[in-house]
Amino acid sequence: MSETAWRLSIFLGVLLIMVLWEFASPKRKPRYSRKQRWPANLAIVAVDTILLRVIAPVGLTGAALLASENGWGLFHYLSKAGTEIPFWLVMVVSIVALDIVIYWQHRLFHRVPLLWRMHRVHHADPDFDVTTGLRFHPAEIVLSFFIKAAAILALGAPALAVIVFEIILNACSLFNHGNVALPKPVEKLVRKVLITQELHRIHHSTEKEETNSNYGFSVSWWDHLFRSFTAKPKAGSDNVDIGLNEYRDAKLTTKLWGLLKIPITRN
Repeated sequence: MSETAWRLSIFLGVLLIMVLWEFASPKRKPRYSRKQRWPANLAIVAVDTILLRVIAPVGLTGAALLASENGWGLFHYLSKAGTEIPFWLVMVVSIVALDIVIYWQHRLFHRVPLLWRMHRVHHADPDFDVTTGLRFHPAEIVLSFFIKAAAILALGAPALAVIVFEIILNACSLFNHGNVALPKPVEKLVRKVLITQELHRIHHSTEKEETNSNYGFSVSWWDHLFRSFTAKPKAGSDNVDIGLNEYRDAKLTTKLWGLLKIPITRN
């Protein structure tokens, strides 16, 4: 199987599992029906994918191969200098380093006003389910691509590490945006390593101090390390108000054209 086939198969598999889980045991009653929200949330993924294919047809794997061919990046520099690093260690360090980059990228998209304009498309979703994990403005997706590509080139990360990282990142985004809940004893253990639905739901709260916390997409370690962790929402797990108070118009928050306009629209 090709890289694309592997990634697509795993993506669709995790998406299907989460959708079935949400149908079987939803955590919260949504404001809007799936029929009202899902077309826009899924359509923007198609727009993002097509745009990236046009702008960067070789993808992030291409950046890794370019670094390898030209000897660019930290790992290639160390290798030239005679420092032999086991491949497994290069893989682990690359994946961890890229995950930290994504954590700080996410944090910057909340803190820098121009970047927040793009990112608020994600937070303006009036409900919280697996499709929220797919809902990002094309401008944010393109900028994120170049940030990750720069990190890959700087590290000299191997192509396999990039593929594994992207698979993990996408799977975790689908998982932690699910409108589901792990059993409490299980959730208590899992959150020590992973960002769970309970933790990430806090990040989608209308409370600003809660929105500006729990930035991790995969592991919860970086939020602990960089002091952005919130364990419990003020309103309690079942009463977190999802979305942005300034974006409550369904024409903006549940329609594709509305999502595309949010960065330049004040409601």
